[in-house]
Amino acid sequence: MRYRLAGPGCGIPAYSERPREHCRGQSLATLGVMSLRLSVIGTGYLGATHAACMAELGYEVIGVDIDPAKVELLNSGQVPFYEPGLDEVLARNIKAGRLRFTTSFEEAGNGADVHFICVGTPQQAGAHAADMRQVFGSVEALIPFLSPGDLVVGKSTVPVGTAETIEGILKASAPSGVEVAWNPEFLREGFAVEDTLHPDRLVIGVRSERSEELLRAVYAPITAEGVPFVVTDFATAELVKVAANSFLATKISFINAMAEVCEAAGADVTQLATAIGYDTRIGSRFLAAGLGFGGGCLPKDIRAFMARAGELGAEEALTFLREVDQINLRRRAHTVDLARALVGGNLRGKRVCVWGAAFKPNSDDVRDSPSLDVAVAISNAGADVVVHDPKGLTNAERVYPNLTYEQDVLKAAADADLIVLGTEWDEYRELDPAVLASTVKGRTIIDGRNALDPAAWRSAGWTYRALGRPNA
Repeated sequence: MRYRLAGPGCGIPAYSERPREHCRGQSLATLGVMSLRLSVIGTGYLGATHAACMAELGYEVIGVDIDPAKVELLNSGQVPFYEPGLDEVLARNIKAGRLRFTTSFEEAGNGADVHFICVGTPQQAGAHAADMRQVFGSVEALIPFLSPGDLVVGKSTVPVGTAETIEGILKASAPSGVEVAWNPEFLREGFAVEDTLHPDRLVIGVRSERSEELLRAVYAPITAEGVPFVVTDFATAELVKVAANSFLATKISFINAMAEVCEAAGADVTQLATAIGYDTRIGSRFLAAGLGFGGGCLPKDIRAFMARAGELGAEEALTFLREVDQINLRRRAHTVDLARALVGGNLRGKRVCVWGAAFKPNSDDVRDSPSLDVAVAISNAGADVVVHDPKGLTNAERVYPNLTYEQDVLKAAADADLIVLGTEWDEYRELDPAVLASTVKGRTIIDGRNALDPAAWRSAGWTYRALGRPNA
């Protein structure tokens, strides 16, 4: 379902032609939902998706980024990363005149009523805590151009207490009446458009009825579908995101811990997961054993959460997350050990094909990619490694230029002693193992995601090994 809502508010069609004061001082009831203008600070996965989807709802949106090349690319209707469906939404709304991008905080501040902070919070170098420079830098850059009544809304994943800190900064430096809210995102890469337009819940942390009213107005087209709208305080809203990510990470690491036990006992973790997944208290989602989680969210978020809990004096409450992290990393090391064993105990001089560079399918994001991590470790052990991925090779080569990359999946596997499936793209599931057998040197494969049909591969003469499953 797509929304086709009323056009620009206040009766003035062009973004730059409407004096900002035209709608100032009006009550929200008088102003109308579509008269609200939005800015989005940061145009990564979160920011670009949020900006495009808010424009898709009918709002006029201006996105801000300090990278001129990225801004130019976005204004041309192109997405600087791979996210299914986003390029169409972006191009459609730029063409309609509802969406544009700039490097100017002044344009964003003077052209919008609600400002969404969507910048990155990466892990600090040499530490587990979140690097908050982009968040606070964005707020500081926006302050000179804010007006009374503006709402600054954080969407980035941050340590609890950030919203209160930003509120203090704004009270000291911004015009009177500028307020803060926190509205965490819950996007899944590969499903970001769907998750923005049709989320399973919306959460806002506010301190005033007006802030709540503004965000209810912004999200009215979405909540009209019956999406739950949770209103809470700053700290709870901030914690919701890291708590959700920590739970998901724990669930993934739990099933991988069960895979370790299954390997020792000769059991099948896929059947175990199916059986316990029928229990409604547990559910089947995120019970896929394999190489574990990666990407730009779960690993750094659980580490930052532990770091912040320590600062708050609640470190013991999250000690279990250390083991969650360690289980996840052990699966990668175990896969390298398995690869070594399958080629005779020494990887030096062997040719290994790794399927997957992105941390998950339907994405080109290689941040903390388990598959790429395994590829690097096997290469460091002396093997000649060739990596294939449908979308992630450019990003992978930028990070690890010493690996070999191949766009054609069959060429990547040519003369390989071993294949390791590290990212569960459908392309790999659809390959005919009998056809592939004619291109390799050794018919041996590690299914690091339990994504393939063991019977089909074994019947084609392959030695098939998977994580947490019997050898035959």
